Amino acid sequence: MGCGLRKLEDPEDSSPGKIYSTLKRPQVETKTDTVFEYVLLDFSLEGSRPTVQYVSSLSELPKALQPYYTQGYVLSALHPIILSVGRTRSLPFCLLYRAILARPRPRQMPSVCGGVPILRVEEWPLSGDSPTGDTVRALIDRVNSSACGGVQFIGSVLQQVSGVTNSRVHSTKSGCCSPPRTPPSTPSGHREPKENFSSPDLRLLVFFHCWAPGSAPLGSLVCQYHLGALSMRVSRKGQVVSALEADWLELTAAYYRKGWSLVDSFVYWDTPKGEPVPRSLEGFLVYEEKSTSPPANDTIVVEQWTVIEGSNVKTDYGLLLHTLAEFGWLLTCVLPTPIIRHDSDGNLATKQVVFLQRPVRTQAPGPPKNKDVSRRSVSGAVSSTTSPQERCSTAGGIGGFPTFGGGYPSTLSHLEEGGFDQEEGKAEVTCI
Repeated sequence: MGCGLRKLEDPEDSSPGKIYSTLKRPQVETKTDTVFEYVLLDFSLEGSRPTVQYVSSLSELPKALQPYYTQGYVLSALHPIILSVGRTRSLPFCLLYRAILARPRPRQMPSVCGGVPILRVEEWPLSGDSPTGDTVRALIDRVNSSACGGVQFIGSVLQQVSGVTNSRVHSTKSGCCSPPRTPPSTPSGHREPKENFSSPDLRLLVFFHCWAPGSAPLGSLVCQYHLGALSMRVSRKGQVVSALEADWLELTAAYYRKGWSLVDSFVYWDTPKGEPVPRSLEGFLVYEEKSTSPPANDTIVVEQWTVIEGSNVKTDYGLLLHTLAEFGWLLTCVLPTPIIRHDSDGNLATKQVVFLQRPVRTQAPGPPKNKDVSRRSVSGAVSSTTSPQERCSTAGGIGGFPTFGGGYPSTLSHLEEGGFDQEEGKAEVTCI
């Protein structure tokens, strides 16, 4: 009884996911002045498929996403679909990536909103076999130096280049082992520490939004980025992580109350050879602070299973995301995990943690609602018998690209939503 971390579930548990929130369900489903539209795009670094766009490197994403930027969409998050660590490095799916783009619904966009941002990517070499605490802090210092010039940090993907060419790359949010080699030359204008950023095989792709001179949005702000602790309790089968637990709301509550946004994460999932297998993992969450004082944020955290059938994504968080978009929830970060299993049909499944936020709203008391009136709930929307295309705000693609996340059968109606049953205003984990 009570609120707290429960015993880790059997890794073979078939639950499709869990939802945690700082709000009760009726508050989660409250309409706001802002409604978002999302486009989910999948990219592969190894050949094109009917539902996947090929890019030889993630550095090509600014060009690939340009047709969407002209339509008002901007990149909200980028992550590998299958995390490339340990045994998964041999899977072809570890070269699949998901880009989530968002925009306010067109009818809500102001007539004068400034210029469209330009997506920019930089490659930053890293030192050592994996990111360390000192490395990550140095990276965030560099991000903050760039932010002083008026750019906005979107997120990062760790990339390993293997072989003698750059045609094949492995990108992940975890460390990848690579032997030290001759330090590369650093980009002009950037001053690197003497011992850091020295391995050409391990680098960070860092994504920014910038604006052309004179086209910055009205009231544009300088942002600053901060690191917050991330601690997860894990169970393993041998060296492989098979389950995890975290106090997601407790970890993030203090930062959301300040009005900050969670935009990125750093976790090293591999256990170095010869070292004891830890029962917990540490990392960092990266938060964005704007120069003004924005309202505090409420949050939703979703632990979601993504199922891959053949070479295509069959089930993921997309359908829930489109539903929450109607209530003004903005996705800002997706944390991939190395948890892999097969479902009853033999399809590959992996767990991802999705973070969404929305400014805290103050509501005046109103008349009680008629419970007999049909209410569009999160669970009801995703379990409706109507087609996914009819339930999603986005259908089709732009510029010949397919869209994803709304066209797959979903079992999200079975999500554990205990987080919605908390007392109002408390940032606690699910009550069991």
